[in-house]
Amino acid sequence: MHRFYIPPADWNPDQLVLSPEESHHALDVLRLECGQRVVVFNGAGTEVTAEIAELHKQGIRLKTQQTARTPRLKAAITLGQAIPKGKNMDLIVQKATELGATTIAPILSERTVVQIDAADSEKKRTKWQEIVIEAAKQCGQNWLPEIARPLSPRAFFEQGHPYDLMLIASLQPDARGLKSVLAEVEKETGKLPSTVLIMVGPEGDFTPAEIALAKSQGCRPITLGPIVLRTETASLYCLSVLAHELF
Repeated sequence: MHRFYIPPADWNPDQLVLSPEESHHALDVLRLECGQRVVVFNGAGTEVTAEIAELHKQGIRLKTQQTARTPRLKAAITLGQAIPKGKNMDLIVQKATELGATTIAPILSERTVVQIDAADSEKKRTKWQEIVIEAAKQCGQNWLPEIARPLSPRAFFEQGHPYDLMLIASLQPDARGLKSVLAEVEKETGKLPSTVLIMVGPEGDFTPAEIALAKSQGCRPITLGPIVLRTETASLYCLSVLAHELF
């Protein structure tokens, strides 16, 4: 069945109505008709199987048939991603949604090719949020990750968000394997972390000063193996391994 998104602010289980944009897609692109069944979700864990009751381009009205609640994943993973050049950030946002990231925090590293001012920042966030929604529709994800405001590494850490484990992908010789770090944390605390930050640098990696800053804030450097990965590959590698080990 086709999936549609209704944001939490507009979510009324007794009167589900698609937005004009979603209604346009359902009517003019998918050619759906009254009586057909669809799935709607609110990005906060709730999914409803519904029947199309009334067709309007300004808002298709749905009749609820079945409601399901998807629990949160065991671990909340924040991806601190230095913004890469081109459309690679779009790919990273899409795949991070599919891999269950809780938050995607765009980082403006000194080596970030794309520099973003305040106006561009909101435009980028809106675009990335749209990519998140489309990815969630495709993969059946009922929890939407938050797209944070692009920040410098220092500004990001100054927010003071608490994490059980903080990691940074690193090419430096003191970097360790991710599995060994997780095993060490489990031995220290008696459990696996439930909140994790993974920082991934841009093309050319974070600067030594940025890596030093991250380490001073508690980030443990991890190696991604003997092959130097592209930044988009590195982020997906980290999220995949963390999902395998923590979910």
